[in-house]
Amino acid sequence: MPHRLDGKVCLITGGTSGIGEATVELFLKEGARVLFVGRNADKGSAMQKALGEGARFFQADVSDERQVKASIDETVKAFGRLDCLFNNAGGRTGGTVDTITQTDFTEAMNLLLGSVLFGIRYAAPVMAAQGGGSIISNASVAGYRSHMGGYLYSVAKAAVIHSARIAAVQLGVHNIRVNTISPGSIATPIFLGGSDIAAGMEAEKVDAKMQKLAGNLSKANPLHASGFPLDIAYGALYLASDDSRFYTGQDLVIDGGMLAGGRTNFEDLKLGSAT
Repeated sequence: MPHRLDGKVCLITGGTSGIGEATVELFLKEGARVLFVGRNADKGSAMQKALGEGARFFQADVSDERQVKASIDETVKAFGRLDCLFNNAGGRTGGTVDTITQTDFTEAMNLLLGSVLFGIRYAAPVMAAQGGGSIISNASVAGYRSHMGGYLYSVAKAAVIHSARIAAVQLGVHNIRVNTISPGSIATPIFLGGSDIAAGMEAEKVDAKMQKLAGNLSKANPLHASGFPLDIAYGALYLASDDSRFYTGQDLVIDGGMLAGGRTNFEDLKLGSAT
């Protein structure tokens, strides 16, 4: 039986943890060849060895435009084409409107927005030359409402959603689809301080913290359940596959109904108690 991504080449940023790691594994199972990007060389190398020849790790920091371009160039060099880009890399940024600094702004926008914009910028010519492709960027429910993320994080994610709409209109003539996914109530290492911190913890400690986090997140939506990285990976699979051939310029919200009617103030959930 054919797989949904047979013959496709995919690039996934932030691929060594959380949503990115789950998506790498799922895409490989669905027949894709995958180049995944991350900053943690030890984790990335171990993953590549475990995942087999269809997977390649490339160490890069996608908050740097040059490294974004390098990751795309490396994908084409390794596999000959690029059918799907998943701009997944990100991180938490705190602060309120009255406390942010220029440094805070630059770092947040380079990571959360710049990595997306330059990913689209350098993937588009490759995809146009081969007749099309799919670009997916990870946004957030924080891009819709307040109290779901830090000030700069929320502003950047709102921009990611709108940037996809604009790019979809401009790139549609080349058969390039551009969409976003907005996760909500998803238990990932981002709430433990990021993938690097989680990677330095004992596995049992991470599991315990993630279980506690999932319990807290389950209070945020009508389903009273926490989402997990694989829930987002399946959304990315749909957008990467030909099943979504007529779907572009859209944001796929995967949040257990959180935006529709869940509790909207993350501060009340005391997520920090899970860390």
